[in-house]
Amino acid sequence: MNWVTEGFQLLGVKVLWTDLVGNVAALATVLLAIRKSIWTWPVQLTAAVLLFVTSVSAHITGNALKQVMFGVLAVYGWWRWTRGTQGGQSLAVRPATSRERLAMVGVMVLGTIAVGVLFFLTKLSWGALVPPPQGYLLVAADAYIFVGSAVATWAQGRALVDFWIIWVAVDLVGVPLAFSSGLVVSGAVYGVFFVLVLVGFFNWLKEYRSRTVLVPKEAV
Repeated sequence: MNWVTEGFQLLGVKVLWTDLVGNVAALATVLLAIRKSIWTWPVQLTAAVLLFVTSVSAHITGNALKQVMFGVLAVYGWWRWTRGTQGGQSLAVRPATSRERLAMVGVMVLGTIAVGVLFFLTKLSWGALVPPPQGYLLVAADAYIFVGSAVATWAQGRALVDFWIIWVAVDLVGVPLAFSSGLVVSGAVYGVFFVLVLVGFFNWLKEYRSRTVLVPKEAV
């Protein structure tokens, strides 16, 4: 039997081992990110490899490409956080500037349109094979998740508090899309992600605010 398609039955639904282990690793990256542990990046790289295999076997090309992107950005984030914690110092998190937020929103809007057109013309998204208007919506969702995930991971690499909010926006589309694709574990994990992302956002924001209050006192 091909190890890629191996799994077990749960409530009448086949669960792939690659999907399960990959998503457990993906969940671990969120927990590690909340703690600002640099281990979040090598674990994310591992999750990206496993979920890439799962997506290819499920013929979800757009999601497979997203995992390639995650792998590349994991290396970038690993490098950025290594630089930010040199000398044993704690990683400094901060909110994005107005210019950075405008740029991220612009990339998400324009990027979704551009990637959506690419996915549709090249049939990289399975939604391109579905009759419109449902097919158009599926392609748009695929493109939105791809671009949003890229922007969120890039912002995480730069230690921007806003990356948590971008993940919330991505999860709102990712949960129903995963379930409709038959990846039950992925859909359930996306739901858990949603809760953990909110926890991470408030933790990072609290830490940033605490640091901005303490700095003036230390300076005095």
